[in-house]
Amino acid sequence: MEIMGRFEKLLGVFVIGLFLIPFNDVSGQDVLDGIYVPEHARTRKVIAYTPLREADVMWTKRVWRNIDLKEKINHPLYYPLEEKSTYKSLFQVIQDGITEGTITAYDVIDDEFKSPMTIDQVNAKLASTDTQYVENFETGELEQTVITNETKSVHMRQYRLKEDWFFDRQKSVQDTRIIGMMPIKAKEDESGNEVGLESLFWIYYPQARYVFANQGVFNRQNDAERRTYEDVFWKRMFNSYIIKEANVYDRSFYDYTKGIAFQFESERVKNELFLQEHDLWSF
Repeated sequence: MEIMGRFEKLLGVFVIGLFLIPFNDVSGQDVLDGIYVPEHARTRKVIAYTPLREADVMWTKRVWRNIDLKEKINHPLYYPLEEKSTYKSLFQVIQDGITEGTITAYDVIDDEFKSPMTIDQVNAKLASTDTQYVENFETGELEQTVITNETKSVHMRQYRLKEDWFFDRQKSVQDTRIIGMMPIKAKEDESGNEVGLESLFWIYYPQARYVFANQGVFNRQNDAERRTYEDVFWKRMFNSYIIKEANVYDRSFYDYTKGIAFQFESERVKNELFLQEHDLWSF
């Protein structure tokens, strides 16, 4: 009896211990998708532009250029098509900034940022409803269905930049600053075929810099280098071609050239920007 009493006590202690042992309850917040918590890009601060006086600007030239997202070097601006925990496409960043109120969208009627758009106006431009008749598989009759078409990252094709090139005699350097940016999406017909391009809105780039500086961009060579969209545009880590220079007629190259002539005109302005700085120095 004494042995049975001891056995029952040990059994009771064992059962109680089972309830006291903490179970490994892993929640979603305890899971780390990586080997460290990425904090560098999220805490980045915008580097202020060097103060520039009008008296120090010896020469300036305004140009407009397009970034073609089909080019491989520009793919970090296009992907990912679906938002990830650490990466977003450039369009998703812009759209989120407009929704949060940290980025202001301007109408494409001009590129001088005179017509700010409300969030409702932007949402109406990015989403459209269409009424179609869809066959009901059970009854075989056509039923009226409302379909919502939303503009997403997959629809983006180009980004247009408005920028000023200038020579600062105080520092003896030629530099450039982006003034505005405009997303351009694919325009589709009723069948979903691309029939052209459609401009969405302008954003004022100096304002958007504060949003771009805190969003990481995929780096093909090194995942540990937390590159941001601000780095991409500051360091000119993209490819583009010039479509317009400031002129008295206010026309772009599309208005008077096409084909190979357009490429020659774009290269001409690009070469002039290079020679402008090169010819200032003698070796």
